[in-house]
Amino acid sequence: MSRNRLTSVANAARVLKSFSAQRPTWGVSELSAELGLSSSSVHRLLSTLADEGVLEQDDESGRYRLGLSVFDMAAAMPKQRSLHEAVLVSMTELRSRTGETVQVGVLDGREVVYVERLDSPNTLRVFTELGRRAGAHRTSSGKAIMAFLPRTQRERLLKGWTLDRATEYTITEPALLAQELAAVRRRGYAENRQESEVGVVSVAAPIRDSTGNAVAALSLAGPSERMDSNRATYTEAVMVLARTVSTQMGWRGSTR
Repeated sequence: MSRNRLTSVANAARVLKSFSAQRPTWGVSELSAELGLSSSSVHRLLSTLADEGVLEQDDESGRYRLGLSVFDMAAAMPKQRSLHEAVLVSMTELRSRTGETVQVGVLDGREVVYVERLDSPNTLRVFTELGRRAGAHRTSSGKAIMAFLPRTQRERLLKGWTLDRATEYTITEPALLAQELAAVRRRGYAENRQESEVGVVSVAAPIRDSTGNAVAALSLAGPSERMDSNRATYTEAVMVLARTVSTQMGWRGSTR
């Protein structure tokens, strides 16, 4: 932890990160309990952030929500904005080709966060939510991104990582995960074969920027029966369209 860390700024950041699609509003007392901070501290943080326009307070309920300034800050993130713009056409095409759920995930520490999604039109399908998080080691998106990170960054992630088990198929040994990531680099795609949820299979390929590093992953998920019976076709489609998005992101590497 940095010696230059400011506790007040860290707590303000914790407050802001508490707002999500699942919890768009908070009251003082419940946020205090969530963060383990005193109600008076949380009240001062919320009031200050509201004064700065980062939060807004509802006049009737007294609850807080994200303010318009947050959208202004989001607009100042060109890489994320270009990712959003770059993936839409390819996601639509991938869903059209396969009929399965299509997702785009980004890495946040040792977790994958799903930032884009198109649901399958099938009755039997994989249900996901925008903003959902999952351990990167047990998702195809997480493995696809980690495999194409700079080596030193990947090694830091793996060091000391306790890999939680979601199913009997989950990789829980760091050495085995390292071997899996090496295999992903060789073949250009990653798989999640019931490692997060029994009966669900996914395949993902990295979305790379101009440096060649993975900034996200394009994935396809569905029931194991359908995914396995179309494995080669679906894998090729994911890889082709991930390369298309990568090209739009500035990558000029090999098309192999």
